[in-house]
Amino acid sequence: MLAKTFGGAVHGVNAFKITIEVDVNQGTGFYMVGLPDNAIKESTQRIDTAIKQLGYKFPRRKVVVNLAPADVRKEGAGYDLPIALGILAASEQIEAEVLEKYMIMGELALDGELRPVKGVLPIAIEARKEGFKGFILPYENASEAAIVNNLDIIPVKNLEEALQFLGGTHAIKPLVKDTRELFSQNLNSYKADFADVQGQENIKRALEIAAAGGHNVIMIGPPGAGKTMLAKRLASILPPLTLFEALETTKIHSVVGKLSADTSLVAARPFRAPHHTISDVALVGGGNVPQPGEISLAHNGVLFLDELPEFKRSVLEVMRQPLEERRVTISRAKVSVEFPASFMLIASMNPCPCGYYNHPEKECICSPGVVQRYLSKISGPLLDRIDLHVEVTPVSFDEMTANRKVEDSATIRARVEKARTLQLERFKEHKSMYSNAMMPSPMVKEVCQISEAGRNLLKTAMEKLGLSARAYDRILKVARTIADLAESETIKVEHLAEAIQYRSLDRENWAGQP
Repeated sequence: MLAKTFGGAVHGVNAFKITIEVDVNQGTGFYMVGLPDNAIKESTQRIDTAIKQLGYKFPRRKVVVNLAPADVRKEGAGYDLPIALGILAASEQIEAEVLEKYMIMGELALDGELRPVKGVLPIAIEARKEGFKGFILPYENASEAAIVNNLDIIPVKNLEEALQFLGGTHAIKPLVKDTRELFSQNLNSYKADFADVQGQENIKRALEIAAAGGHNVIMIGPPGAGKTMLAKRLASILPPLTLFEALETTKIHSVVGKLSADTSLVAARPFRAPHHTISDVALVGGGNVPQPGEISLAHNGVLFLDELPEFKRSVLEVMRQPLEERRVTISRAKVSVEFPASFMLIASMNPCPCGYYNHPEKECICSPGVVQRYLSKISGPLLDRIDLHVEVTPVSFDEMTANRKVEDSATIRARVEKARTLQLERFKEHKSMYSNAMMPSPMVKEVCQISEAGRNLLKTAMEKLGLSARAYDRILKVARTIADLAESETIKVEHLAEAIQYRSLDRENWAGQP
């Protein structure tokens, strides 16, 4: 007898339907076709044992399992449950008709218990799109899938529960979640807050500008100056995620398996801080079957690279294209996958190997030329994509112990949101553009008009401070953001002056450069 069940496979951050066809007929042997990987091939032993634990029989006849479409490679143990149910239906131990109403996924343990699988959210979205009545899946994955409306989410803990539900002997109430209510409850739920930071007002100002315009930032300063502490709080002043952005971000985390059992929707902007020993593939994404990397997990949020010069040069260079295009394309011989990667980059570094170059109290012990060689580990093209260069100095004892009220993240975020609203209005005719940092060069000339006094100031800065030509557009973009924060229609001289000071690494006399 032939029986069909349905599962899903993830391609990039989207899913497509997999039809599991099972035929039990005369003969002997078990055959699995349709490009299954080793995890799927080994499912025979798990399914055989789990079925016997419940008192059913694994057919001792010819069993053929086909995973369609047959020319697409299937991966993972998530097909255990639909294959097991298909075998029982094809061997006429359970009714087959009801199976075709549900998409089914789940990994089986030897005792029939179900283990969670990855990529449940995009599969649930595909199940609704394909018109399935519901989605039968492991209990631990149910919250994640329940944010998809108009689809019955049936959580089961083991194979026996699934069989009882399909047989009509055990009713399982579909799990329902109000996506909008869940989104509003968890919105802006950040553990770190700027209210905890004493002093460093100039750095807070720079990060506020960065958040308001979507600009990338690099902070240069000695150990213990507060670079990491400040970076961890940047996400808390970014505008709240929209529901669409939250769903898009959740899909990426679902594919990688980063969602916990009690997390169904990523409502706060992600903050990712990979270690400097990370590989190219782990940062950007890839593998035999391409998976999202850290830059995609930071989509709609912040990617923090601490001790930037310690990262391998190849790792940093592969970020150049994603920083520009806000997506990453992974190509293989037979497949090409695109992952979203629209993130804010915030990097930090010491000014030299010992960390105390230009320190107000401690002396640098690095030999001549070492400082410049250390800084040169960061390539010009990568530095070109970072708008704000901020020098961080240590906080004095008086500042640390001052008992004065400090602005919290909510107060700063309110100003950032006002600036972003102006930018959304400015770029309303450009669908994929929503912040000043995303402006291409031709638009910079159109949007960032400056007065004659401003032009003279910028010219003087370029000549006297030795600023590079690449700094020109960056200064204008940052000045436009500063003007937005001040709710000014035009870029004034004071806005330009503040923007110019955020180009430390472009100065020819910085860090002993000739």
